[in-house]
Amino acid sequence: MTATHESATGTAIPAGEPESAPGATPPRTPLVAKAAAELVGTAALVAVVVGSGIQATQLTHDVGLQLLANSLATVFGLGVLIALLGPVSGAHFNPAVTLAEWWTARRRGDGVTLREAVVYVPAQIVGAIAGAVLADAMFGERLVKWSTHDRSAGHLLLGEVVATAGLILLIFGLARTDRLRFAPVAVASYIGAAYWFTSSTSFANPAVTIGRAFTDTFAGIAPGSVAGFIGMQLVGAVVGLALVALIFMPGRAPAEQPAA
Repeated sequence: MTATHESATGTAIPAGEPESAPGATPPRTPLVAKAAAELVGTAALVAVVVGSGIQATQLTHDVGLQLLANSLATVFGLGVLIALLGPVSGAHFNPAVTLAEWWTARRRGDGVTLREAVVYVPAQIVGAIAGAVLADAMFGERLVKWSTHDRSAGHLLLGEVVATAGLILLIFGLARTDRLRFAPVAVASYIGAAYWFTSSTSFANPAVTIGRAFTDTFAGIAPGSVAGFIGMQLVGAVVGLALVALIFMPGRAPAEQPAA
């Protein structure tokens, strides 16, 4: 009998084999359920980001405290959402993660399929927009008001490359080393840290970037800055995958020694 262990998403896989990145999803889960998990999860994530930003600005005028409140809420909310929805869809909530998984697993067939990716990405974008609108509704803001928060400066774009590359390196590095069970804590912690060490406050997510353009609040981004952010996030995803391939390259079996 082949020894197995349980992946981060509850799927039994043979011992000694790494989990597929960023999370092998149960094969019998209907695609509609996976899409719903990605839509609801991304909506909840953006509602947390935008809602906590609004709450923070209403409670204090200290920008540092506002960012602290915003980042802490995001850390806790993201960790809970990954733990809850990871077993259903892999809890991507991020087109960059979805496309990276499809690319890395396209030949093995053990990750997100092209069909799933085509469904996931629109679900994530719709969810992000819905989450921003929901947050505005909860705080009595206009449901849709384009953000005026310009984020087009070059150093901010560099921050998005760094933030996204680090996120991809973390997720796929955990997968390569069979540690995806730590994803809820590790990913949430990284995003919380990246709020502070990146100049862009770490959007690192094309869907979330689009959603945050719909709210003219603390977490918003001007529509004119969206394309640049998304472009740099995709560049960051490529850099992250390159780092994964470099750092976690499979070892080679030692050459057989000739008989004496």
